[in-house]
Amino acid sequence: QVQLVESGAGLVQTGGSLRLSCAASGRIYASYRMGWFRQAPGKEREFIASMSMSRNPSTAYYTDSLKGRFTISIDNAKNTVYLQMNGLKPEDTAKYYCVVRTNGEVYGGVDAYAYWGQGTQVTVSS
Repeated sequence: QVQLVESGAGLVQTGGSLRLSCAASGRIYASYRMGWFRQAPGKEREFIASMSMSRNPSTAYYTDSLKGRFTISIDNAKNTVYLQMNGLKPEDTAKYYCVVRTNGEVYGGVDAYAYWGQGTQVTVSS
């Protein structure tokens, strides 16, 4: 079992930055991938990024629309994944979820991720 606890929620103005953190506890293996989804009101959950726990930064994978503004990173010593968000826009307002999948696959939707955090709210004001 894996438990995930997100932090870093907040209200930020357009153009601002925010960093989300997610600490994982339980059995985490190098083959796992950690990542982030988000869900805006009335919309489906949207994949943001994921990264392997294998200490290889080249394993980062992003949805095209957010690449360049959002950056995922992992501190393996702390089993913590981060999401640095820059140039925030009102359309980034959503609840952000930390996720873990137990295989090394990159592609796949919500069903590919076995573990989910409780979510943390990000609000971007115009």
